[in-house]
Amino acid sequence: MNWYITKLVFQIVTSSNTGTQQFDEQLRLINAESYGKAFEKARIIGKNEEDEFLNNNKQTVKWKFVDVSELTEVKHFIDGMEMHSGIKEMDEASNYTYTIKQKSSSIQKMLVNRPSLTN
Repeated sequence: MNWYITKLVFQIVTSSNTGTQQFDEQLRLINAESYGKAFEKARIIGKNEEDEFLNNNKQTVKWKFVDVSELTEVKHFIDGMEMHSGIKEMDEASNYTYTIKQKSSSIQKMLVNRPSLTN
């Protein structure tokens, strides 16, 4: 059996969709006999995780599986190894870097509030 990292893409559709479309990109670890089997398994996982529910505003939200967009075999695991890389193009670099700093700050706050996670 071999390990693969795959990217599953879901489109998030709400009954009040106006303007910007949302997509969720998920990196998943897959264990399979071959590249082809890993691709099939990733697609099955994606299809099985499609969902439809009502949000807090009573709007229908659908998570529709788009497809597998990436699949890479991981031959061996090394501490700190790169699992995925993607380049984003943004109109406002400062907004993007601010968002990343905020996410990092949230992680740091969680570590302070839950010291058991640091051990």
